[in-house]
Amino acid sequence: MQKIYRSLPVLSALLLTFLTASCQPTAAPATEAGGYENLTVAQFKEKMDSPEVVVLDVRTPAETAAGKIAGAQELDFKAPNFQEAVGQLDKDKTYLVYCRSGGRSSAAASMMTEMGFTKVYNLTGGYLAWEKE
Repeated sequence: MQKIYRSLPVLSALLLTFLTASCQPTAAPATEAGGYENLTVAQFKEKMDSPEVVVLDVRTPAETAAGKIAGAQELDFKAPNFQEAVGQLDKDKTYLVYCRSGGRSSAAASMMTEMGFTKVYNLTGGYLAWEKE
């Protein structure tokens, strides 16, 4: 019985180590849980050169009036018909999605993958990051 009590601190330490290690975050995969991939500005620019790519600006008209990425198609995420408009897009194309800082475009990219789009990329940091580059 004494042997069990002597090994209890060791077993407790091992258990604590295991539990702590299993709770540590792992490196984030390139593809997010939503099924899309986050890209840096450099990666986003590189993808823009690919054929069959649609750059999708999901900001409001007031935001896009202040500036946007050349050639981007505007589709306001806040519009009541946003999901319906997305449903009209060609699911075989590649979509590079951005907003002001990345929040709405992440939600839009997630929605698109749920709708069956398979090549969706989000600009990390949005248009604010784009302007800094």
